[in-house]
Amino acid sequence: MVAVWLNLALVSIAFAGSVGMTLVILACALPKFNVWWPFFVVLFYLLTPIPTMIARRYTERTGSSNSSMDLAIFITMLFVVSAFAFPIVLARAPTLDPVIQWPACYLTLAGNLVVFLTYIGFFITLYQDDSEYNIW
Repeated sequence: MVAVWLNLALVSIAFAGSVGMTLVILACALPKFNVWWPFFVVLFYLLTPIPTMIARRYTERTGSSNSSMDLAIFITMLFVVSAFAFPIVLARAPTLDPVIQWPACYLTLAGNLVVFLTYIGFFITLYQDDSEYNIW
């Protein structure tokens, strides 16, 4: 029964991640906006889980203190804040015509929110003790 709920959770997480990416792609591709600058937040999506995963492997292997995990969480939060700040900075660019329009910024921020909530759900599901997926 636990495996069924776990599989349902992973399918829900995959669906939520695709919804978040769809919002980011819409911010780039709608004819009214038609700029690809918001798509650069995908780099932050790729970089965000790396420090936490490395630190978790390091602390599991060596059994050291939490200082490496604290540093990893700090770097992860730096990526998260940068992902939210990037579209805002692009929308408030001090030029005659902003780099992106505000509706594209809002779509990117909504996509960021969904993707990062998906990350949280994934790591909660992944690192449960009774999970069959916790070997990752």
